[in-house]
This record gives sequence, C-alpha cells and structure tokens, in this order.
Amino acid sequence: MTNRTNQPITRQPEARMYNEIDYSVSGHVGTITIDRPGARNALTHTTYAELADAVESTTARCLIITGADPAFCSGDDVKQVMVAAGERSSSGDRPVPRLTPAAGVLLRTDVPIVAAVNGAAVGWGMELAVMADIRVASERARFGELFVKRGLCCDVAGMSRLVQLIGRERTAELLFTGRVIDGVEAERIGLVSRVVPHEGLLAAANEVAASIAENPPLAVRALKAGLRRALDPDWDDLGRWVSSTLGDLFATDDHKEGVAAFLEKREANYVGR
Repeated sequence: MTNRTNQPITRQPEARMYNEIDYSVSGHVGTITIDRPGARNALTHTTYAELADAVESTTARCLIITGADPAFCSGDDVKQVMVAAGERSSSGDRPVPRLTPAAGVLLRTDVPIVAAVNGAAVGWGMELAVMADIRVASERARFGELFVKRGLCCDVAGMSRLVQLIGRERTAELLFTGRVIDGVEAERIGLVSRVVPHEGLLAAANEVAASIAENPPLAVRALKAGLRRALDPDWDDLGRWVSSTLGDLFATDDHKEGVAAFLEKREANYVGR
C-alpha cells in the first residue's frame, strides 16, 4: 500500500498494535489516527495510554495526529472518564496531583507534531490540537474549550500554549464562555496556520510534515527543544495545580449538573456550589 506520494505505508509492528488508535508510517512521517468514530473519537483511559505510547515510541521524524471522520476528538468520554473521576473525587479517593501523563508526553517530545483537524476538536480534543506544533484545519473543523460547561477547568495547554497562540484576552473569552469557533475564525485569530478543503486535509498536513521530515532531524529536534526552553512553563507545577483544582471541581454540584445536562441533552442549571 502506498500514499499519494508513492511512499510505502507500513503499520506499527504487531507487538504494538492498538485498539483505539491507528498508527502508520510513510517515509519519515508517522500518522496517529484516533479511531473511535462512533463516539466522535472521545478519549477513554485506553485512548490516552495508546496515544502516549505511540508518541513516545515513534521513530518517525515528524508526526501527524488526526481523527477518524467525522471528528478530530470530542474530548473525554463522559461516561468512562469524567463520571468515574467525579465519583472518585466525591468518595474522597483522590490521586496525587500530577500532570496528565499523555499531556506530559505530547508536550515534551522532541518530534514535531502536526495536528490535522478534520472536525470537532473540543474539550481535551482542543487541548490535543493546541499541544501540536502546527495545526492544519479542514473547513469542517470546530474548536471549543468546553470545560467550563462541565463545571471544570481546562488542562495545561489551554492555560499556556493557547495564550501564546491567540493572546490572553481571546483565550479568556474561549475559556470563560466555552464558545465553539469554526475554522475560519480559528485561522483569523491565529489558532491554526491554514484552512483547507476537507478532502485535501491529510494531503496538506502531509506536505507540511514531509517538508519538516526532510530536514536534518537533529537540528529540527534541537529547534523544538529550544522553543520549549524559551516559551514553556514548568509543566509539572502547572499540571499539579490543574489536577488539584479539577479534584475540587469534580466534587461540586455544578460539575454533576453539567455532566447530567450533557447526558440528558438539556440546558444546565448551575448554582455555584
């Protein structure tokens, strides 16, 4: 099997086959596809672990992350992740605050990452897109930091990387309102580098990734490490704050109401406790 550039496509060795993502390599470019289309690529604990493993173990010079149509990633699977976290918090069984492991891998890898945003990138899906170095969006892309609608705060990327991309005021608006924006607005405010027709998204992302991968890999990795050194905060410290704050927010009535309203497809009634 080959891609549009006639480069051979290979699968990850059988020992590293995944259940909720797909990983393939063409030349020096690896592509990770979140593969839960029936759930709009919502993330479970398994998805998080497989995503982290694929990024950490890749030998590709550049990675593309995308989702199986119709969505890029709709954030946490509410029934499997958010409800369970809320139940643990309510019972007092709270883990030691720490940076989300998958976020740690994505933010610290020296491999450049291109996000090919093919549809909704909301909640942690938007965090995932923001953690990439470059974002290419299809005309169907939608972006939203929806955490406030569930009575929660965002993860570390929304607190730092998003501000670097679009500025503090626009970040505050998106975080505080939970508003969803389309690809045209995302390009206008600097969230994505370009918007392309949906059918040409992967070709456009591959063009960017291949142009990166053809450069000297040690120099590219050094450049990415330098950007991280110059611009990134202490991810562990920020991650502990986010984790601790989420533990408090998971125990609130507003979080329970936000999740219930989402599952019951109705407007939420927040009471501030």
